[in-house]
Amino acid sequence: MTLEQEINKRRTFGIIAHPDAGKTTLTEKLLLFGGAIQTAGAVKSNKIDVSTRSDWMDIEKQRGISVATSVMGFEYKDLKINILDTPGHQDFAEDTYRTLTAVDSVIMVIDCVKGVEQQTEKLMEVCRMRNTPVLCFINKLDREGRDAFDLLDEIEEKLDIKVRPMSWPIGMGKSLRGVFNIYENNLNLYEPNKTKKVTDVVEIKGVDDPKLDQHLPESMTKELREEIELVNGVYDPFNKEDYLSGKVAPVFFGSAVNNFGVRELLDCFIQIAPPPKARENELRLVTPDEKKFTGFIFKIHANMDPKHRNRIAFARICSGKFERGNNYYHVRQDKPFRFSNATAFMAQQKETVDEAFPGDIVGLYDTGNLKIGDTLTEGEKALYKGIPFFSPELFREVINLDAMKSKQLEKGLDQLMDEGVAQLFTYEMGARKVVGTVGALQFEVLQHRLLNEYKASARFEAVNIYKACWISAKEQSKLDAFVKDKYRHIARDKEGKLVFMAESKAWLQRVQDNFPDIEFHFISEF
Repeated sequence: MTLEQEINKRRTFGIIAHPDAGKTTLTEKLLLFGGAIQTAGAVKSNKIDVSTRSDWMDIEKQRGISVATSVMGFEYKDLKINILDTPGHQDFAEDTYRTLTAVDSVIMVIDCVKGVEQQTEKLMEVCRMRNTPVLCFINKLDREGRDAFDLLDEIEEKLDIKVRPMSWPIGMGKSLRGVFNIYENNLNLYEPNKTKKVTDVVEIKGVDDPKLDQHLPESMTKELREEIELVNGVYDPFNKEDYLSGKVAPVFFGSAVNNFGVRELLDCFIQIAPPPKARENELRLVTPDEKKFTGFIFKIHANMDPKHRNRIAFARICSGKFERGNNYYHVRQDKPFRFSNATAFMAQQKETVDEAFPGDIVGLYDTGNLKIGDTLTEGEKALYKGIPFFSPELFREVINLDAMKSKQLEKGLDQLMDEGVAQLFTYEMGARKVVGTVGALQFEVLQHRLLNEYKASARFEAVNIYKACWISAKEQSKLDAFVKDKYRHIARDKEGKLVFMAESKAWLQRVQDNFPDIEFHFISEF
């Protein structure tokens, strides 16, 4: 198969949502339809197996939430589908943000009872930054949820994107009977089945087909026909280019736990979702069909096996062909590295991979040379753009509880910050170390891992910091003068970039007004 054929058969996407909207359940059902697993629940079972090998995953089990992005691949209708299932909990949003840099499109899951929630809005902002195509799946129709038209209005209003329904629910809650597939103009009626792939499909061509009346009560057929007529009158016809440019979100309805609407979603997705797209590095636009390999690291799992201190760096292949055992140029370190041990992920099972193509995600075993944002090439000296770090929400100072283990603490903080679980800011004055996170749970994760993986005892004390702002100026002299004036509040991040540690919102506003030549950035990528 040619490189171009390999590229065109791949679809790499992320599944994102507010916690408890049903992401993991939908992922399971997609794997079920793809034949990667035979019964739902296999993904969860494998997660438990993995968790016995990692102290961090113990926290995942105790809390009952996912704290790590899962990478899964499967074959469906001659296509290679790569799914990145992200954490929904807001305390782990940083991981989700960076994962979105490695996908070509997104499926956003929305709870039909709760509608658009706060975390959903934040995730949509990240998608909009890159014009990532978004497809919505309104889930949990087996419950008594909100009116479908009201949900669509809320998506348009809160997420600031036009929608186009591609399927339509027939009933809701106890009266749910199926979904009408607007995209293919037919109707599929299912019996609820939580674990097996549904194979019995009653197919009816068109909402006006008289056969419809044989399978649904008259009141339901009348309501369905009226609603489909209203949908086609209110919403513009589906335009694939508008979807690919991030202007329109196709919307599907269903109940992932009962296999309602999942096949419609998957069959439409593989037709309209983009194959691997071109990506910008510092110098130019890199297209997937270029012969030479390039890729970037978007995630790192440290100490997956505590006995061996191994790390897996997740690399997104952007162009050319990756071949295990080859030497590839590490742009940041300016030297070649050989990757003899590379893995691919198939429904959570790791398999050794000999080659991979644009769109694929490979796991590279690493001893500490790779960091999030690193670029690998066949010689080109240019970094990929777009791996952002956002200003954290919470800040706490690191207090070492065992002076004899200072080196272990330094090493632990250094390696865990590489993984992106939090951000470290070191003050210019006094070298105080402050950790910033998106949520409080991350401090528990850090404390637990520092003690169990590095034998370092530390506590995290609250500090009076409102926001960490990366700073820059067009004139170096102006920046130097600002740093001198605010020296007590200046720190550096892990990469050595200057950061202003603002103590309150009002004070930050005053400082911005008083120093108009200084630019304050809330994302590290500027």
